[in-house]
Amino acid sequence: MNREKKVKGLALKVGPLGENDRLLTLLSLEEGIMRIAVPGARRPKSRLAPTSALTFLELQIGGKGNLLKARQVKIIKSFSKLGEKLETLAAAQALTELSMLLVSTNDPQPEILETILIHLDRLQSSEFSSLGVLANCVQGCIHLLALGGYGLPVQECCKCRKKLVPPIGDWNWRCSLIESEGFAIGEIVNCEIMLNASELALLQRLLSPALPRKKTGEILGPFNVWLKFIAILELWIKTHLNKKLNSIEMLKKALISTEKIV
Repeated sequence: MNREKKVKGLALKVGPLGENDRLLTLLSLEEGIMRIAVPGARRPKSRLAPTSALTFLELQIGGKGNLLKARQVKIIKSFSKLGEKLETLAAAQALTELSMLLVSTNDPQPEILETILIHLDRLQSSEFSSLGVLANCVQGCIHLLALGGYGLPVQECCKCRKKLVPPIGDWNWRCSLIESEGFAIGEIVNCEIMLNASELALLQRLLSPALPRKKTGEILGPFNVWLKFIAILELWIKTHLNKKLNSIEMLKKALISTEKIV
């Protein structure tokens, strides 16, 4: 049965298929993750050549088999500028990699698509410093995890179930990350990551839509604290989604090199 339809979505990944075709992995509004063949897209003058990663597309698709084919492709918005710098490309790829873990085939999750488009737009439309790229990637991942049902539990202690209310100004206070459960009040022996009160308060604020900023407009928190947050995300994703995101490792290397931190 021939199934002709129109779909919109973000191209997460594009790879070769046969001699001249491409295989497009699309985060679609209508059906979640879709894999679509794009015939002849690797030919230089093909009208379907614009099917590149980090592009928001409208496609006319159809076919009789399990792998549907793109008939027409229209670019709604391109995020190609993100590829001009390694750090912005890695940040964008971290968001797309994570979305592929959170969304399945025939599993439309429009809020995840909307959220990733917002964060890609932020990365592309602003001249971000290294700190800005890192902070936007961290917050984007936190938002996606929350929408996908794997949110960081930063509101209560995973052991005693008391509310996590960081006592700002008490520099002896600590909470520890137990990657299988969440944050526990106090210092736990052999724990990989601990946060002080101000660090936890900043992490809690990342659930809000906007990045926390000073009155001057600068992003709150030093670079090393945001590196600690990305390490938290790595552990959380590896534990709960059983996957290490290579793009996060690439992002850290690019940013650390830029900041010249040993």
